Amino acid sequence: MTPSAVLFDCDGVIVDSEGPTFLMLQADLAAHGLPVTLHQLETSYIGGTVETLAAKASKDGATLPDGWVADFYARMYAMLKLGVPLIPGIMAVLDALDAAGIPYAVGSNGSAEKMQITLGQHGLIPRFRGHLYSGQAIGRPKPAPDLYLLAARALGVAPGDAVVIEDSPAGARAAQAAGIRCLGYAPHGQNDALAAAGAVLFHNMADLPGLLGL
Repeated sequence: MTPSAVLFDCDGVIVDSEGPTFLMLQADLAAHGLPVTLHQLETSYIGGTVETLAAKASKDGATLPDGWVADFYARMYAMLKLGVPLIPGIMAVLDALDAAGIPYAVGSNGSAEKMQITLGQHGLIPRFRGHLYSGQAIGRPKPAPDLYLLAARALGVAPGDAVVIEDSPAGARAAQAAGIRCLGYAPHGQNDALAAAGAVLFHNMADLPGLLGL
């Protein structure tokens, strides 16, 4: 079924920002008493905000100092400004959507500032025609459905007529709660947590236009 609109997560779906961010996070957590693998970060921590991540890490045994969240944001933004690549194949997806006249938006748990940094360095801000929505800005980050419901409403489509493209279980749960079909981008192979959250997995962005019926 070709959707009436496509709603994209940002990090890990449009821009490949998660790899360097995870390395920074892994080093930080280890320094504060919580050694974790990159696989654990991908399966257990991805998809939230830095605030929710800090809460989970503290619950899991990290002793994060006061001010850690603000400090991590500042260091992360500085790192991302040095350059972050696009997910391979994503530009062809956007081109196919434009050719088909299908509108699209971004629904990210990241801040508006972060999207300006990562999407802006590739000239993609105008491409989304103002449809960049932040879960932090509305105070209801994923897995709450509000962000994707807002994006669908802004594009003028019913939730059941849209498709969400996600790479995190939290995002897939948000789509499911919103009543929106979810395709889960899993470039490293089977992602059981993402599938369990209701996403239909695909492994190569080049396959997405076909999956969308374009």
